Amino acid sequence: MDRVMWIQRSGARYPGGEGAGIETRHAFSFSGHYDPDNVRFGSLVACNEERLAPGAGFAEHPHRDLEIVTWVVEGELTHQDSTGARTVVRPGDVQRLSAGGGVRHTERNAGAEPLTFVQMWLVPGPDAATDPGYEVVRGIADGTPYALERTEAVLHIRRPAAGERVALPAAPWVYAHVVRGAVRIGGETLTPGDAARITGARGLQARAEGPAELLVWEMRAEPVYG
Repeated sequence: MDRVMWIQRSGARYPGGEGAGIETRHAFSFSGHYDPDNVRFGSLVACNEERLAPGAGFAEHPHRDLEIVTWVVEGELTHQDSTGARTVVRPGDVQRLSAGGGVRHTERNAGAEPLTFVQMWLVPGPDAATDPGYEVVRGIADGTPYALERTEAVLHIRRPAAGERVALPAAPWVYAHVVRGAVRIGGETLTPGDAARITGARGLQARAEGPAELLVWEMRAEPVYG
């Protein structure tokens, strides 16, 4: 697969929101914002930046046939779902909700400070388990891969120091989202909220222009529907 890279700047995300105190920015077609040329990349079908004021949140709502991965940037996210899980997710934690054949959950900012988080949705493989599942990995270390068992995708958390180079996965689809700082990929400088979608990323590196934090998805399959 030949290398192709497309940069989506933070300001180009689709605006959204649901209720008072909620600000959302969508990277892909979502809800009332539909672009037939921007519905997925690899198995990734959503990458939402969410900002919740103290006391704000999403009321209970359903999901199915999705792997939902959440990364808190600042603040604390209170999560509760129909599997019985009730947790508080903080910066450095990876939260994964496997919707399976159906699950319901709520998300809210029960703290006194603003909450910012990135939530990513991936489509599982056709043979994935149908039972919902939930997991939180606390304080995941830099460079530790987090593999989604129900899809051919791996999340890499990278926190390079200034001037440090990070090798991007040599995978058919790579999605790199900048959480903090600035990084340079393929001649382009990316800042918080920017993301690079790369096919054929073999031999490509990200260079930090200062202390940075990156969420990098390594994907080896596209979703199969029907």
